Amino acid sequence: MSEFAAPMPVLARYAVMVDVGYIYAAAGELLFGTSARRDYRVDAVGLIQAVTKHADELFRGELLRVYWYDAARDRVPTIDQRVVAQMAWVKLRLGNLNARGQQKGVDANIRSDIEALARHRAITDAVLIAGDEDMVPAVEAAQAFGVRVHLWGIEPPYGTNQAERLVWESDTVDVLDASFLRPYFSKHPSTVEQGRPDPAFGPNGPSVTVRWPPRTRTTALCEGSASAWVVIISPDWVMVSMNWPWPLPSASISSLVSASSAPGAMISFTLCQVRRSVTGSCASAFQKLLIQSVLRVAMMSS
Repeated sequence: MSEFAAPMPVLARYAVMVDVGYIYAAAGELLFGTSARRDYRVDAVGLIQAVTKHADELFRGELLRVYWYDAARDRVPTIDQRVVAQMAWVKLRLGNLNARGQQKGVDANIRSDIEALARHRAITDAVLIAGDEDMVPAVEAAQAFGVRVHLWGIEPPYGTNQAERLVWESDTVDVLDASFLRPYFSKHPSTVEQGRPDPAFGPNGPSVTVRWPPRTRTTALCEGSASAWVVIISPDWVMVSMNWPWPLPSASISSLVSASSAPGAMISFTLCQVRRSVTGSCASAFQKLLIQSVLRVAMMSS
């Protein structure tokens, strides 16, 4: 009776495919209780290296490359995205970021890439870090060509942050917990402070809420019965408009300044106090610009 030696294990060749919108939002919720990317910083290079190392520990084989799926306005990469694009064995794939901050084309890029890699037998395994049910067709397409799909998710603070069907269709499921992610995420200093009505204006006087993350466009609006005033575009440019249509689309509002209603369109201006958590010359310059602009327009309209 002849004996047959056990076959040699086949080395895997795998790709890591990361939906950046998912991993950033889910990690932000887990670590800071917010999914808004502007509220925290991410060490993308360190995160990619950690994910690559984790994959290397699980798979006996060769990494083809990491696919980093993100979005940018008009697909023009940001500075951080350019840094990622220059990394070895990393391919940056950009969708479009629309005016509402929604990513468009990212899911289509993932499906196109994973299906092409599977069809040409470029990989035997694919690591997919995503949570949207729209990824199910991409998983099914890869599996149809014999590729094993390993779904990685972010530990949810409660409930789940991955579609049930996506979990079902994947060959294996793994979870990246808070301890894995924490070294690569840091929260921005708080820049939100609630303004309070000044007693000089009475109990129904104007109140101000300003949210101004560093280098982020902020718009403050003051509501009247038919118009709004004071539109703040940046710390060094204040534009005041009398007959601004109200209400504005929600996508254009970063913060609100509300005042008691008055009949007709506003023809006089009330100086609102703006209190911010940022001190020093920046806050002082901001207040001076606001006061000067409001007084100038008030004089012109009187």
